[in-house]
Amino acid sequence: MNNHWKEILGNSLSTIGTIQAAIGSTPQFHLNQNQSYQWRLIGNVLQALGSALSADGQGGPSLERLGDNMQAAGNSTVITGLLLYGTSDTETEQKIIISGNWIQALGSFTALADEFFDNTEEGRAENIIGNLLQGIGNALQALSGVQVLYGNSINQGQLGVAGSWIQTAGSVITLIGEFLEESEEIRLGISE
Repeated sequence: MNNHWKEILGNSLSTIGTIQAAIGSTPQFHLNQNQSYQWRLIGNVLQALGSALSADGQGGPSLERLGDNMQAAGNSTVITGLLLYGTSDTETEQKIIISGNWIQALGSFTALADEFFDNTEEGRAENIIGNLLQGIGNALQALSGVQVLYGNSINQGQLGVAGSWIQTAGSVITLIGEFLEESEEIRLGISE
């Protein structure tokens, strides 16, 4: 598989995973605790795989590649927290998940910075907006986790739900931008 298709497939997997994790985090879907856990776990696995595949599709060292790797590491950290669920106390799990969300946010903002130096115009605006929204969404999820952990939240977890859906919107916009960017790179015969 060539690098262009790795990036498109990677972003597609990340988007599907982000949607799935957001559904699992949303109480309005009335999922039981096990269903919510499964949706969030599988969603984060898809996001980690997608980010890793996108990073592998980069033509060389770049802020985008670093950002994709950081997002994969952040999702892997969240996965670790979710897998420890049931074998460790809630505080430990929550702290690991909070850390994973912060790492994902940092990865999104790092990938965002790369867009200002990209040689292709197509998809640039979408990638900037999408990565910004993903970073904000991840940061809101982390802040929500801190609020829930320390009992400082009147609307326990609602900030995290909003963050999940903001991240999802950003992921969808980034997928559109990535498709446009890769299409232009294919047309121009370049790989970034």
